Amino acid sequence: MVQPSPAPVVTITPAPAPAAPSHPHGWKRKQEFKALHLALAFLTTLPLPHVRDVQPGDFARASAYYPLAGYAVGGLVAGLLYLNVPLPPGVVAALGVGLWLGLTGMLHFDGLVDSADALFAMKSPEQRLDILKDVHVGAFGLATGVLALLLLWSLLGAGLPWYAPLVAAVVARMVVLMPMNAYPAARQESLGAQSRQGRWGLAFLFALPALLLPHAWLAALVALLGVTLVAAWAARRLGGGLSGDVYGLLIVVAELLVLGFYGWGFTPL
Repeated sequence: MVQPSPAPVVTITPAPAPAAPSHPHGWKRKQEFKALHLALAFLTTLPLPHVRDVQPGDFARASAYYPLAGYAVGGLVAGLLYLNVPLPPGVVAALGVGLWLGLTGMLHFDGLVDSADALFAMKSPEQRLDILKDVHVGAFGLATGVLALLLLWSLLGAGLPWYAPLVAAVVARMVVLMPMNAYPAARQESLGAQSRQGRWGLAFLFALPALLLPHAWLAALVALLGVTLVAAWAARRLGGGLSGDVYGLLIVVAELLVLGFYGWGFTPL
């Protein structure tokens, strides 16, 4: 398995959730702030404090804040393009790839590689789930990972609008909630299972500023269609459910689809 950056330390406490205090609105705000903190700490390598005392339901609440993690990742890569650094386009694109992978801790890339090894294997659904837990990288994972990096590098060096990485990162973390909520978890004990049943409407509101950028709404539709098709195929290959690794795969697919949309130069009225 491709080794990502060390994941943030989270301690999942199976104890019963504490009773609501006498000030429910303050308690609710604290829960939401914790969910935001958890989303940013889990999906990015931003220098945030470790999240401790994670209760059942915290990851599901955190998924609504995934688009905000997209602003952090895509915003910094977009800033690199906006600065118009006086370097060859290929070098700027390589820096963008490195920044993208570094800001995500290679979390989603790792899911892409693991998922490719499992989903392309000519095995039973149960055996594919076992492959997802394998620590070794196979030929399918290696080839898919290299292809994804080449696509990302090529697109970032193709003269995209500077805001395209921002739209891609935000949209990807919004549309992934659709399959997360629509399909059961392939493994009930995984973090992916705990992240299901997120609040799609709240995630959409957080993503709305990015969707107001030129042609972003159409790029989001393209990403949603692509993610829907890939998720349906993956669920069939895994016996009807999806795993956290597949969520990572879907995020990478959505990002590349949005960047490809802008790279294609399709600018409708």
